[in-house]
Amino acid sequence: MIHQRLVQIVDAALASATARSGDHLACRPGCSQCCHGVFEISALDAQRLRDGLAEADAAASARILARVAQARARLAPFFPGDPSTGVLRGSEEETELFEEWAHADPCPILDPESQTCDLYAHRPILCRTFGPPIRNDAADPAAGLAICELCFTAASDQEIAAAEMDSSFRTLEQSLESDYAAHNPSAGPTIVAFAFAAEAR
Repeated sequence: MIHQRLVQIVDAALASATARSGDHLACRPGCSQCCHGVFEISALDAQRLRDGLAEADAAASARILARVAQARARLAPFFPGDPSTGVLRGSEEETELFEEWAHADPCPILDPESQTCDLYAHRPILCRTFGPPIRNDAADPAAGLAICELCFTAASDQEIAAAEMDSSFRTLEQSLESDYAAHNPSAGPTIVAFAFAAEAR
């Protein structure tokens, strides 16, 4: 897997936040609300997913690719980008409208029976950080903490603050994404369903 160091740092930060969250964190296997709806992932995230697919056994890979094909067929007419490469090219407004339109679409790597991720170890950074309180804009001290709406429903402000996930990995993430872009100039941000476009490999 590429850039294992970033994944290890993020997973360690998640483990720490999970331990400090206690029962306030609702995330469990089978809880898949955050696995519905489209969202932007980086080209680096997309490469990680492709690496995971390459490591999956033949049966799992076939199931994933079948769901990917179905998702692409549903989403392609409204995809604000190039469906052949999977790269998002639309304006911020177009992307937001697309995300609103597809807000209930299941992630194609979500197993519909178990409601768990078939490429969990290779999932995007956003998937690894969604749930515990996290400051997505670490450079802005006034930025609020993002939290899954199912979590911390009965927590005090102090309990939420005490469980904040360390987001200092953002600097490394941005550096790695910039390096990946420099070596893969045709790559770009995408969504999970289009991360497996043949041209993006």
